[in-house]
Amino acid sequence: MSKGRIIVGLSGGVDSSVAALLLKRAGYEVIGLFMKNWEDDDNEEYCSSRQDLVDAAAAADVIGIDFEAVNFSAEYRERVFADFLREYQAGRTPNPDVLCNSEIKFKAFLDHAMTLGAEKIATGHYAQVREFLGEWQLLKAEDGTKDQSYFLHRLNQAQLSKTLFPVGHLYKRDVRRIAEEAGLPNHARKDSTGICFIGERPFREFLARYLPPQPGEIRIHGGDRVIGSHQGLMYYTLGQREGLGIGGVRGAPEEPWFVAAKDMAANVLYVVQGHEHPALQSASLVAGDLSWVSGRAPHTHWVYAAKTRYRQPDAACQVERVSAAECEVRFAAPQWAVTPGQSMVLYESRVCLGGGIIAASQPWCA
Repeated sequence: MSKGRIIVGLSGGVDSSVAALLLKRAGYEVIGLFMKNWEDDDNEEYCSSRQDLVDAAAAADVIGIDFEAVNFSAEYRERVFADFLREYQAGRTPNPDVLCNSEIKFKAFLDHAMTLGAEKIATGHYAQVREFLGEWQLLKAEDGTKDQSYFLHRLNQAQLSKTLFPVGHLYKRDVRRIAEEAGLPNHARKDSTGICFIGERPFREFLARYLPPQPGEIRIHGGDRVIGSHQGLMYYTLGQREGLGIGGVRGAPEEPWFVAAKDMAANVLYVVQGHEHPALQSASLVAGDLSWVSGRAPHTHWVYAAKTRYRQPDAACQVERVSAAECEVRFAAPQWAVTPGQSMVLYESRVCLGGGIIAASQPWCA
């Protein structure tokens, strides 16, 4: 007798395939669902959605589960991509994967799964969920090198109560081993990287199709000396080193240049030399568009850990103030290239509390 119906988001990758396999072995009625979220250039070399669909269907066949594909591209364009363009046009650097999770994979997909009679949905994300004292908590994955709780921090109680992460307690090597032993055709498939709708293509080339170049000056931070030209402030992010086109500068040492600031009104890109330049170090930040997993804001003046970008080590911090509109966080040590538009995510030990979108930061004064 089946334990209940679970709809698994099958991406074509090994993680979601093993998630479906484990649930099938545990006695659930499993249905695989492939989400097509992008179709603007589906016939180009950089878009892998067709191969993803083939791989997902092949895995479902080996596992022995029903499979269907659903097109969420209209929802994705409206809820995720439009915001992505607005943020870049404003000079910020958004993280569309965060919004995709909260708006598509755990909203549009979840709603669709419920119409199919699902009790819960499952994905191949490396994270964990548990019920603790009557409350749903989002936890880091057992494999710290693959943890994806950062991208999931906007999930709420209703979403988590209907979600399973079957591979969250496993290490990646074990996931691949399980897939290979089960004969899954994608057991050795390379992990996907980058933003889903951009794929492996050059980022600036993609963005220029929607946001045309707006050339301007590159100046040395803290002064007015012009040392080059940029193609448009939306094409650059704080801390960026590659693609600045700055050659040897007379009177400047032979050190790499980094983006330190943008002046949107004057259309000027400011740069500094050296990875550890003070202009790249922040003592605190203010984040808005807040989302807390429990529905409650964290305590002020408690010590937490935070990430201001994915794969960044946890940084000790305190919440200086928090309201419905914004949260100010102060760090125990300087943080490098804190970038407006990126997510600030708070943790208490292994528990992800939620976070917000970075609006501004204050420099570190030693």
